[in-house]
Amino acid sequence: MQIKALETFLCVAETSGFHAAARKLNVTQTAVSARIRQIEETTGKPLFTRGAGGTALTDFGRQFRPYAEQMLSLWSFASRDLPEQSQNRLALRLGAQLSIWDPLLVDLAVQFEEEYDQLLLTLNYDHGLNMVEAVATHVLDAALTHERPSDQRIIFHELAPENLSLVETVGRVAADDDGVFVNLELGEVYQDHIRSAARRASGQTIFLGNCMMALRYVLQRGGCGYFPDYVTGTHLASGDLVRVAGARDLLLPLYLIVRSDSEEFDNILNCLTGLRS
Repeated sequence: MQIKALETFLCVAETSGFHAAARKLNVTQTAVSARIRQIEETTGKPLFTRGAGGTALTDFGRQFRPYAEQMLSLWSFASRDLPEQSQNRLALRLGAQLSIWDPLLVDLAVQFEEEYDQLLLTLNYDHGLNMVEAVATHVLDAALTHERPSDQRIIFHELAPENLSLVETVGRVAADDDGVFVNLELGEVYQDHIRSAARRASGQTIFLGNCMMALRYVLQRGGCGYFPDYVTGTHLASGDLVRVAGARDLLLPLYLIVRSDSEEFDNILNCLTGLRS
């Protein structure tokens, strides 16, 4: 999809009219219509409705608008800013299932920068992204995932597993409530363990895809959940959380994945191993 078409779409959305957008862009209205039609044919959805009150975005147009803004912003960075910033620098796009790794991913970025000097690092914060597919299709250069990959385009190294313990709040559950169990939904190994071992709260189960959000929720609301030991350590020491008696810890597998043709695997693995130790 052409950048001009996205720029034209955003201009029509801003000016609420094809005529106004044509004047602002200094092109013909026919050109504006052709660019909008190009997006609509690609997406299969109409972007605007025209009526007595002027031109307005459709529901799809409103949903598409922030993506168009992001694509233009990314293109601006890639075409104008990136060449200056990336001169004589190694570029690496790293992703992780952030439910566990959001506190450590920033530490990893610092470690990489110290190791390689002026590393241009992109951290991916998309909780819904399939990490294996993202690495295989060049969206990311490397990723950390809890799912053992079977994709032939990927090579992986199994790291030490994450240890998760079942913890609960002390005296924070409402009187008319039995508390909640917070489910982080960290893949099949996690879910199998929960189904067989976790003492679920009788009140309800809450699904939260981010570890730090879930912990904050439990501390304020009251309840229990499986969390990484390094996340709960200070709260266990302060007495805000306690380990659930008799609950079996969960060892969650962790894999570092890269494409099979990657030249950076050893460097990434060495830096990551140093950080974990």
